[in-house]
Amino acid sequence: MEPVLISPAKAIVFDMPAVIFSFLIPLTGVGIFTYIIALRLKPLVKAQPDPRMDDRIHRFFNMCKFAIGQYRQPRYLLAGIIHITLFAGFVILSLRSITLVLIGISDGYVLPGMSGAAGHIYHGLKEFAAMAVLAACIVAMFRRGILKPERYAVPPKYGKNHTWEAIFVLVLISGLVLCDMVFEGSHAAAHIRKGLKADMLIPGTGSWLSAILLTSASMNTLQHIHLGAYFFHELIFFFFLCFLPLGKHFHVITSLPNVFLMKMNKGTIKPVQWGIEDEELDQLESFGVKTFEDFTWKHMLDFYSCADCGRCSDNCPANAVGRPLSPRFISIKCRDYAFKAYPLHGLSTNSHNLIGSVLEEDEIWSCTTCGACEEECPLLIEYIDKIVDLRRGMVEDGIVPQSLQKPLRALEKRGNPYGIMEKKRIDWIKDLPEEINVKILKRKETADTLYFVDSISSYDDRIQEISRAAVKILHAAGIEFGMLGPNEMDSGHEVKRFGEEMLFQYLRDKNLNAIKNSRATRIITTDPHAYNALKNDYANLPPVEHISQTTLRAVTSGNIRLKPIEDPNKIYTYHDPCYLGRHNNIYDAPRELIDAIPGIKRIEMTQNCKDRSFCCGGGGLMLFYEPIEEKRMGQVRVEMAKTAGANIIITGCPFCMVNVEDAIKTSGLENEMGAIDLVELIERHME
Repeated sequence: MEPVLISPAKAIVFDMPAVIFSFLIPLTGVGIFTYIIALRLKPLVKAQPDPRMDDRIHRFFNMCKFAIGQYRQPRYLLAGIIHITLFAGFVILSLRSITLVLIGISDGYVLPGMSGAAGHIYHGLKEFAAMAVLAACIVAMFRRGILKPERYAVPPKYGKNHTWEAIFVLVLISGLVLCDMVFEGSHAAAHIRKGLKADMLIPGTGSWLSAILLTSASMNTLQHIHLGAYFFHELIFFFFLCFLPLGKHFHVITSLPNVFLMKMNKGTIKPVQWGIEDEELDQLESFGVKTFEDFTWKHMLDFYSCADCGRCSDNCPANAVGRPLSPRFISIKCRDYAFKAYPLHGLSTNSHNLIGSVLEEDEIWSCTTCGACEEECPLLIEYIDKIVDLRRGMVEDGIVPQSLQKPLRALEKRGNPYGIMEKKRIDWIKDLPEEINVKILKRKETADTLYFVDSISSYDDRIQEISRAAVKILHAAGIEFGMLGPNEMDSGHEVKRFGEEMLFQYLRDKNLNAIKNSRATRIITTDPHAYNALKNDYANLPPVEHISQTTLRAVTSGNIRLKPIEDPNKIYTYHDPCYLGRHNNIYDAPRELIDAIPGIKRIEMTQNCKDRSFCCGGGGLMLFYEPIEEKRMGQVRVEMAKTAGANIIITGCPFCMVNVEDAIKTSGLENEMGAIDLVELIERHME
């Protein structure tokens, strides 16, 4: 039987077989797309190495979870629902788009396996997916064009916002969906005009509505609409494909590989250069990142993958307090630089220093390495490694903030940022009860358990109280332990994240030698920064525990018994330290330990706890930094606790204690709020 409408593969357009256009449009589109991608890959070829093909099974699982499963999208509920709908619809409709391309070449083409029941099921799924995508596009355009969420805003110093690009892409997607609806609807309308049954016309769908609207049109008109809808779809589809690598929507192409190639070991910092051993670092001509090509190829892929959603900056504590840092714009500015330095036509520009031209000094020094940006990013873009690499380059060039030069010199000379003599590292034990005998491991002395104190807990008068409480807990738990005393150096955790790699290695090697001589089979520390350094920055050490884990085990086993809370009227909240929580996923042990105290009232800072905890401001050597900021991070954190209804903030980190207590004072809340460390709270309630 003669078809009611002539298909694109057999039609005549402009006195030529339409199949010519069906060949030319995809051929031209794919050719241009290939050309653009080749140029976009050019800087990646020149970039530094970055091995990312280990543990492929785990990587594939993460890609399915974060990229395909859109695991982090619902953290912003409405935007997440819209994006998941668009993504799922995009995936479902992609088969239809491929089919349409081939229909223009081969009349009635059907993908393998789609000719029977599977094809009918897919057709129905496709029809409803198209409606969902169209609805999501309309809602998204309303959000971006009318509501304009604050996190999408672009400060004048960073250029123009990208609302137009987002809306334009939504219009293109809507155009694709509508063209397919009209293409199918016109075909169904022609069947109805001929008195034939319109196959697979599902009530309530776009194709069904299109068919109803077009039923009154003449057959000649329907033929033109049918072909017009088809070729408009093809033009939009291949234009869209070539448009994606030109801006922020490049992430549509790069997101899957970017997530597959994600960083697998949280809490670590990439080496100065992959493939170069520590003893070979002196042979390098330059440290860190100074020019764009000094980034690794994966970090360049990160720049291409940024969706410009603003979630990173929306959760960045430095950005929240007005420091000159917005992680989002690090990616955007570097991506814009890549597009400019490696243009689609013309020669590439010569490399020049990023600091001062693309990025600013204060912008890079403002980061506390808390990891909030990385935890929030749905595409798992890495910021800390990039920032540390940029700092390495600045440190080598002598670009170091004035306020940080003194602690660095002290670390070089005395092994601690305070510049106090090594022999005074254990002076705090003099105030312990006489019955507690602390074993200081000198030459040839050993211990099964090592308490690694670190610098702030050894030298800061207030934090020494935490150290003494820790010793009392270990003693009460029946744990025989020793300390390195004067042989202990700063863990180097902040030094490494500051960018002083050689100084870190000096401190690390000294500690490694002392720990090895102690013959310890377990290390315990009260400092999450020391915990992270020993666990992730050092190598070949015995297992490392935070004292919350050790103490919880002692309480659970009955070695330590806790008495009822001293003041039942107090309301406590636990502040998750960045390097205990986000970087090492220790969230439950401290909470279980707190809740083990009979009668204690604990509440959560609901929107800002666990992996969304707000940094105190002490990471990355920032305890000594004098930043440009509108408000201190600690003050913001205290306000969060107060708003939640708490009047006592429990910390699990000495850096947090310093900043939180200082914030309570500077906010004038001494009579309303208080702070106590987790080990102090437990020690105070031991029977």
